[in-house]
Amino acid sequence: MALTIMDNKQRYGAVSRLLHWGMALLFVWQFSGAAARVFFEDSALESFLWGTHRTVGVLLLSLLVLRVIWALANASRRPKSVSIMATFGHLALYGLMIAVPTIALIRQYGSGRSLEVFGITLIPGFEGEPISWMTDLGGLLHGELGWTLLALIAGHIVMAFLHRKLTHHDVLTRMA
Repeated sequence: MALTIMDNKQRYGAVSRLLHWGMALLFVWQFSGAAARVFFEDSALESFLWGTHRTVGVLLLSLLVLRVIWALANASRRPKSVSIMATFGHLALYGLMIAVPTIALIRQYGSGRSLEVFGITLIPGFEGEPISWMTDLGGLLHGELGWTLLALIAGHIVMAFLHRKLTHHDVLTRMA
């Protein structure tokens, strides 16, 4: 099968697949760091993985923006969804992929601490009291919605295999 850049009705193109699988690997890294933070607190593993959490989060959000732009540009060419539930599942995934890092950025700003990624200051710090509604929002929702995103990702993977086995829709080969 020829490698095509653009999506078509049968399968996703090289750019869509690169964004999908690249983000998948970054999510594995991100959730490994979060799990290490919970289960291996104050360990070398936690320090190694957690130290990249903000940088990987910003990278994931940036790739998501590119992915949405690419998806919109290819909307008329893309394979059709296999069901309305698959459409809702993907919308939920995208919604959480936007909400989780956005809430983290709000919390970061409200804390008064700067955020630097790859040597670039994205959020300057400030003196004075933290902005409590911003930090409270992040404290309340970032982690919980992050774990919800992980559950949806796991469901996404399971459904790709179930579609193949139960409905004979080989959706995995469209993205592989």
